[in-house]
Amino acid sequence: MGQTFAENLLSQKAGRDVKAGDIVVVSPDYCISHENASSVSQTFYKMTDKVWDAERIVLTLDHTVPASTEAYANSHSIIRQFAKEQNIVHFYDLNKHGGICHQIMCQEAYSAPGRLILGTDSHTCTAGAMGAFATGIGRSEMASVWALGQIWLKVPETIKINVHGRFAAGVYAKDLILTVCGMFGAGGASYKCLEFDGEGIHNMSIAERMTICNMAIEMDAKSAVCKPDDKVRDKLVKKNITENVNWIWADKEAVYCEELDINLAEIKPSVAKPSRVDNHANVEEVEGTHIDQAFIGACTNGRLEDLHVVTDILRGRQVKVRTIIIPASCEVLSDALKEGIISELVDAGCTIMPPGCGPCVGVSGGVIGDGESCIATSNRNFKGRMGSRNGNIYLASPATAAVSALNGYISDPRKIL
Repeated sequence: MGQTFAENLLSQKAGRDVKAGDIVVVSPDYCISHENASSVSQTFYKMTDKVWDAERIVLTLDHTVPASTEAYANSHSIIRQFAKEQNIVHFYDLNKHGGICHQIMCQEAYSAPGRLILGTDSHTCTAGAMGAFATGIGRSEMASVWALGQIWLKVPETIKINVHGRFAAGVYAKDLILTVCGMFGAGGASYKCLEFDGEGIHNMSIAERMTICNMAIEMDAKSAVCKPDDKVRDKLVKKNITENVNWIWADKEAVYCEELDINLAEIKPSVAKPSRVDNHANVEEVEGTHIDQAFIGACTNGRLEDLHVVTDILRGRQVKVRTIIIPASCEVLSDALKEGIISELVDAGCTIMPPGCGPCVGVSGGVIGDGESCIATSNRNFKGRMGSRNGNIYLASPATAAVSALNGYISDPRKIL
């Protein structure tokens, strides 16, 4: 009997053949934490005073940068002190070319085929875009991993999603994953690994695959992965990554708990209506809904090619509502500056914020007030997620958000594109 990707990878990490449902004790290749590293470090120091491997811990300040409150400033100070004491070399403070932790994991190729990635953030699964098994864990669990270098995991069952064809004009990876979330529901993939394969995936960029893997957690999945290919290989070559890379994938005879085929040509521009990610609607069903704000960014859609899409739509036009744009990393911001994207977005009336999470987590950079509605490219639209519990959040692609910003109401990007 063949093995799924998750079974294959965790078998190699455990040093024995395993199947779904087995418990394994494994060591991560990299661990990632952001602002919550302050609380993780305090738990860690109750256990020991030396991390198991400083080279395998990545820290990134991203939730509120620069610090928006005294509490966050103090949290940042604790993390800086911890990084200094433990000689953490992979620390992305405000004086280093950093950004959102999930962007950094793929951008800097900490994530790579065959690697095991752990993170104290539910969207750690984003790193599966590079062919890694990546999953979020709790803060106390991470403190233990920092101390011991090991964790136990249950090998997940796997849902295989075969993706065929190409997107129609005006349709993007975000529309695909919003559709999938609507199909499975908020708990429809609980503790499963989502395995994305097919020519539809291989035609996508790494950035698009990141968008897809990012939102697997919204179906309660344990992990998500796209089959790595030459695009991933080129990325590793660019970053001079040659060690600890294993091009693991599922066996042809692998057994899945569920299998699904999706034709990209049938996907339409989509939104997640308030206040559930699985509250899916085709954009034409909600077209005309008033918005007060558009937010384009987050770990889901703050990459350079997302900004290209937005700029192509906004060029020579003016937005009608406040439009906040946040690049996912300093590298993305730098590239956008060099290409003239930022000046065009500013000319269109957009507000550009420093790389980070911004209003996605409701702590800085443009939260919404009572009765306000925001269309956002982020990954969650729960009540109070972006400020007021009496506000409404619609999730959408960068194209849908940009066109909606132009009109002041939710709009179908296909009418412009």
